[in-house]
Amino acid sequence: MVNCEFSKMVGIKYPIIQGGMAWIADSSLAAAVSNAGGLGIITGNAPLDWVRHEIRKAKKLTDKPFGVNIMLLSETAEEVAKMVCEEGVKVVTTGAGNPGKYINIWKQNDIKVIPVVASVALAKRMERYGVDAVIAEGCESGGHVGELTTMALVPQVVDAVNIPVIAAGGIGDGRGVAAAFMLGASGVQLGTRFLVAKECTVRQEYKDRVIRAKDIDSQVTGRVTGHPVRVLRNKLTRKFQLLEKDNAPLSEYERLGKGALVKAAREGDVDNGSVMAGQIAGLVKKEQSADEIIHDIFSELVNSLNRLENIVK
Repeated sequence: MVNCEFSKMVGIKYPIIQGGMAWIADSSLAAAVSNAGGLGIITGNAPLDWVRHEIRKAKKLTDKPFGVNIMLLSETAEEVAKMVCEEGVKVVTTGAGNPGKYINIWKQNDIKVIPVVASVALAKRMERYGVDAVIAEGCESGGHVGELTTMALVPQVVDAVNIPVIAAGGIGDGRGVAAAFMLGASGVQLGTRFLVAKECTVRQEYKDRVIRAKDIDSQVTGRVTGHPVRVLRNKLTRKFQLLEKDNAPLSEYERLGKGALVKAAREGDVDNGSVMAGQIAGLVKKEQSADEIIHDIFSELVNSLNRLENIVK
């Protein structure tokens, strides 16, 4: 076990959280990550019955802790927030909103609460609410993003709060994990690297697109809507660019984006769908099992720390 406060707190071997990617993070991936020593996460941004089914399925696939991610702007957020208590989920991560009104019920059910934050102010507010840790996510990440980079955000959040800080965004190998620890983080969250896990049930076309990605292939769309999203460039992103150029109304963005992630993740249309992935996609070169991914990352971490030790001798 890696000796760190966060790992002990949630009962895992390695301080690594798998991102709760909508339409992607199911019981297959979550259980595989948990069995490999990390903290697997099931997306809660889905119909209630589906999430409940995936939680129960994950319990059959692993006896290790796993969690559920709740996007608080989701139509089913309130139902899922209550259901995780009924199902004995160990950890809840949150995004896209304020989890304040659910924290008491989660804490009463011994659930560790770990919200995603994109600023120091939000991290401090979450600490006042009594959360167990925060995920400081930089704009290098895939999906919905903030403004600050991981390198700038994480140390400022670490300095501002007295709870564990998990670094996310732009981390895909052991070097990134080492950097996160040097910034003061207690662990990391990875999404893009786990997209190509063998246990990830996203369409193969999606995985292949991530593996083919170059360093400059990601792009942020929808900044004018107030909900910017990082995706890989394709026909869809070019259509979004045209909307921005024409100062189109928000309804046009909503129309174009509706169902786009499903189209890519579940139907395999990576030309016209939303292929959410972070800037780290350029480092992802092959499909591996979750166990192989985590083993490689922490082997690389040891090598990185040894290099650092040789430099500062």
